[in-house]
Amino acid sequence: MASRSFATFLLNEQHYGIEILLIREINRQLEMTPIPHAADYIRGLLNLRGQIVTILDLNKRLGLKDTQLSERSHNIILKTDQELQNINNELVTAPDKVGFLVDDIQDVLIVSEEDIEFPPANLGKVDGQFLSGVIKQDNKLVAILSVEKLLRQVAFS
Repeated sequence: MASRSFATFLLNEQHYGIEILLIREINRQLEMTPIPHAADYIRGLLNLRGQIVTILDLNKRLGLKDTQLSERSHNIILKTDQELQNINNELVTAPDKVGFLVDDIQDVLIVSEEDIEFPPANLGKVDGQFLSGVIKQDNKLVAILSVEKLLRQVAFS
């Protein structure tokens, strides 16, 4: 029985997860440089040890309210497509360095493939096109995000 691991986090008090293989790191560096005339969900640019990373406000990208920065806010920095080629050719993120601003980091969730159910048409105000599945755990529902679909229409230049 194959298992999968997800980093879980909160957005607007709802639990979400991203395949852990897609993640380079999670950090609390929240000082970003705004980008004039960028899409409203692009929070800004982050200088991460000399590398420039585009940070998307994941709440805003999903059509929710803007993320209000707090001591619990974090950035989830994704691996690039090139970094993923060495791990799994089926996984896709973006050609450039990108990250997601989230409200709060939770736990790593390890589940069997059989525990992942088809996503609903929507989950609250989030369009189901951005979901790849859902996991029922204890008394909560964890929505698994499709990173590929979230990044598909984003320009990073």
